[in-house]
Formats: sequence, C-alpha cells, structure tokens
Amino acid sequence: MAIRFNPATAWPRQGRAFNHGVVAPDGRTLYVTGQVAWDKNGHLVGEGDGETQIRKCFDNVCQILAEAGGNLEDIVLLTIYFTDPADLPAIQAVRAEKISADTAPASVLIQVPGLVSPELRVELVPIAVVPLERFREPSGQS
Repeated sequence: MAIRFNPATAWPRQGRAFNHGVVAPDGRTLYVTGQVAWDKNGHLVGEGDGETQIRKCFDNVCQILAEAGGNLEDIVLLTIYFTDPADLPAIQAVRAEKISADTAPASVLIQVPGLVSPELRVELVPIAVVPLERFREPSGQS
C-alpha cells in the first residue's frame, strides 16, 4: 500500500482528492499513455462535453490498469490536461467521485490551449504502482 502524506506546512487541499506526497509501495510501475475520450474504435465520446469526456478517460484508465491487475487506488501520480476552464468544476467532481481522498495520488492539473485533436477537452496521464501480489502480465503485449 502506498504511503500518502500531507505535511502541516503544505497548502490546504480544501476537499480536493489529491495528496502532496506519495511513497510508492513495492510493485510493478505502470506508465500509461495519455488517455482521452476515444472508445475502442477511436471514436470520440462526449463531443463538446467535458464531464462525459473525463468519465470516458477514467474508464479507459481503469481498463488499462485492470489488464495488469491494478485499479485507480494504485495511481501514485495523475496528470490532467484540460483545454476549457469552464470544465474544471466537472473535472474536479468526477475526479473526487472516482478517487477517494484517502487513496488519492500526487497530482498535476494543467490548462493547455489544445490537445492532439481539437474536439478533445481533457487527457489523463497516470503513473501507477501495482502491488506484486495483484500484478499480472498483461495479455495485450506487442
């Protein structure tokens, strides 16, 4: 289990689901390509809808982690890129719904002028450490 901590000298989290520091447990480190709101056929899910898009991003991340025996609680660092500041409340709400404050990773949140395709509004880039007792070799190896 990762050790998550928030020094008394750090700025307050104000109810947001992240921790200032995370010490990764023994396990296999999983670096995940940035996940956007594309389905398995490469079609956009949630055109013009930041909340639907971030939900799809989390779904994609969950599928990738599960392939290696992991889950959202195994994420030690989560970087979120977003294009529209109006989506920030939905991004934070969905993130808090998907990741509990007790198991939240360290976090980076970056507003960018655009992503790889103009219709994309959000992208998640997680790094996870899957404990050895749960890790399994992914079947989709290339």
